[in-house]
Formats: sequence, C-alpha cells, structure tokens
Amino acid sequence: MKKYLPILRNSPFFKGLTDNEILSILHCVNATITSKERNSYIFRAGDSTEVMGLVLSGCVLVIQEDLWGHRNILSKCHTGDFFGEPYAASPGAVLNISVIADEDCEIIFLNVQRLLVSCPTACEHHQKLIRKHHQKLIRNLVSVLANKILILNDKITHVGKRTTRDKLLSYLSAESIRHSSLSFDIPFDRQQLADYLCIDRAAMSTEISKLQKEGYLKTNRKHFELTVSNDTDSRIKM
Repeated sequence: MKKYLPILRNSPFFKGLTDNEILSILHCVNATITSKERNSYIFRAGDSTEVMGLVLSGCVLVIQEDLWGHRNILSKCHTGDFFGEPYAASPGAVLNISVIADEDCEIIFLNVQRLLVSCPTACEHHQKLIRKHHQKLIRNLVSVLANKILILNDKITHVGKRTTRDKLLSYLSAESIRHSSLSFDIPFDRQQLADYLCIDRAAMSTEISKLQKEGYLKTNRKHFELTVSNDTDSRIKM
C-alpha cells in the first residue's frame, strides 16, 4: 500500500491525515487492490456493493446500458477519482450503473460501511483511530459524494439542451472554463463523447464539421480550440 500513498494523500477522502493514519485506516476499511484489463467490468448494474473504488492507475467509465447495448456514459474516472460512493454508503442499494475499465487499470476498494458501524475486528487501536478521525472521515466522504453530484449536474445541464449543437457547445464551454483556457483536451474519444452527451455519433461529427467551417472551433482528435469574442475570452481567464 505504501507505494500508492502519493495518490491517496491527495485524495479528498484522506484529506488532513498523515501517511501512518492513512495506512491504519486502509486496514480498518478492509482496503483491497485489484487489477482490471481494458473493457472488463468492475461493477455491474443489478448488483449491490459495500465498497467504493479509487482509481490508482488507468481510467474507468461509469455507464448505463440498456438491453440493446445502447450506452450512456455518466462520467470518466482517472487516477485519484472515486466511483460507486453513493451505493457503498447505502446498504442494500442496487446498482443502476456499471463501471468498466477503459484501459488496463488498478483499483483500490474501500469498505466505507466500516466507518459507519463498529469495527468487526474489535481492535482497540483501530477503534481509537476511527473514533479520533470519525468526524473528519465522514466530512471527507460527504465532500466526495458532493463532488459526484456536481459532476452529474454538469452532465444534466449538457444533455438537457435541445439540439446536438447546443449540447456540444454547452459541454465545450464548460470544459474551457474548467481548464481556464480556450485550448484544451477532453477525456473522451468521439464515440465516448457522443455516448456522454446522448447523441448520435454521425450527427455529432456533422455538427463538429459545421462548427469548424463557421469558425467556432478547431479540433484534432481530443484537442479543441474555441474561437470567441475578446469579452468572452477575458471572462474565461478570470
């Protein structure tokens, strides 16, 4: 576990804890590490889970799929990102999402239920540790959950637009503001972007071509450069 401390200490869940405290808490929440190959499932819709995952390397997709294989991408998680938190914190909740490895990755699973109930090992040391940091850990967990709500709220904002063009411009505008730049890379390839925005890939590609011809943007694979007025440019850089 020690080799992953640089990632863990920068995680919002472990904010304010020393390396030794992080290692002790990992033991108490029964942390386990697993490796997953690209395109393999980590969580499947219909299952339940007591653990949330933290990406240690690689990246994963949080998706919804129907019986006909249509995919709706909810988010993409990179190194240091969490997934499955709401379900892990809600005993018995059935997953309505699946999590799939977008590339070969390593995941650490944390049983957050052990923060909410007495440690089953009844270890005095770890009981004291959890009691000492209980409020901090719960506060950090709430922060993690709140961040996931914000991510999903962004998606709702984009897919709530009426047209393919409006959805694209809403997403690209938000990414530009998030990067504080008119030039940025997005985390999705073209098919993934279409699945994230819930639009047809061919229609999206057509709209991107139109936007390029009209001078709204330039793009090369995952890289985008937006063209806007000077006033808009200054607002983005604020």
